[in-house]
Amino acid sequence: MIGTLGAVVLDCPDPAALAAFYAELVGGTVEAEDETWVELNREGGQRLSFQRAPGLRVPAWPDPERPQQFHLDIVVPRAEMDAAEKRVLALGATLLEGDLDGTRNWRVYADPVGHPFCLCAH
Repeated sequence: MIGTLGAVVLDCPDPAALAAFYAELVGGTVEAEDETWVELNREGGQRLSFQRAPGLRVPAWPDPERPQQFHLDIVVPRAEMDAAEKRVLALGATLLEGDLDGTRNWRVYADPVGHPFCLCAH
């Protein structure tokens, strides 16, 4: 092993706003270093960081011309999938692809900036 993973960093136009979105989604404390770098610290969990990227070209899932590059899987209890979807949509997420009438265990969304993430039934 060379090192340990410190954070997953998301480029975005407004780091504070996107950190607030993810704080509602996965919990944690938002700490702004300045207007260009914000961290979401999660007790006992992986840290997410947000970096200002003025010329950001967001993914266009599933368009291979603008691939997703990465995505986050957010695990929720199967019985709470519909409620979780309502909450992420209210926070500003966009549904990209549903669970195909319950035939899959995940639904694909874009965060308010356009980064894809999935709600995955557990």
